[in-house]
Amino acid sequence: MERNYWEKMAPSYGDEIFDVLAHDRKALIRSVITRYAGKNKTVMDIGCAIGKWLPVLAPAFKKVVAVDISAKNLEIAASLYPQYKNVEYLRADMSGKKSKLPLCDFGICINAILTPVVKDRNIFFQSLQACVKKGGRIVITVPSLESWLLTSLLQQQYGIDKKLFPPEKNAKQAIRKWNNIRRGNADIDDVPHKHYLKEELHHLLLDAGFIAEEFQKIEYDWDTEFNRPPKGLKKPGPWDWMIVAKRSR
Repeated sequence: MERNYWEKMAPSYGDEIFDVLAHDRKALIRSVITRYAGKNKTVMDIGCAIGKWLPVLAPAFKKVVAVDISAKNLEIAASLYPQYKNVEYLRADMSGKKSKLPLCDFGICINAILTPVVKDRNIFFQSLQACVKKGGRIVITVPSLESWLLTSLLQQQYGIDKKLFPPEKNAKQAIRKWNNIRRGNADIDDVPHKHYLKEELHHLLLDAGFIAEEFQKIEYDWDTEFNRPPKGLKKPGPWDWMIVAKRSR
């Protein structure tokens, strides 16, 4: 998504955008951060938005570089967490070719690579290499395309929330959605967001100079997908992918 989208979203970000930190019940992301934290290390929060991860990062690292495309997001983050004096706020477009960022020991990128535009997304992945030192790690979370497909199948199978999942009204709309799905772009509130296959992520990270060392599912409850999930609908539930990757070149 373009900068204007996130600038407009900033004031309502806390209400509108899914909170991965709050819903990571097993604290998998926190455990990776703890594993690579250090009082002599610098961490970069790539796509920090309004800074929800700053209370986790700032006490664990010497310095935090909080990066976001939205100046308004950064302004809100700084106002919410003035107590953290070791945070530097930088506005940068990771999908832009002129992004110049300091190299850090460790990075986190939590559901920030969502643009449906292939060109912009490829630049974003390449930009990650400019954020993390060679041999350093980054933890990334992204929406899972496998999870989206499972949700879609179960919605139809059980007839869940029919009014929220209406059939396509015309052929043009159906073709648009089909072409989006072929690219891994699924609509969230009628806005296409990129969703990823596990194997696809391996290739994307290799092309960007990273080796994927660990994959985990950040699992959620079904009420994150449906207003009225059936009582018997339990595991496996929906999930995002979490990847720990090492910069190899």
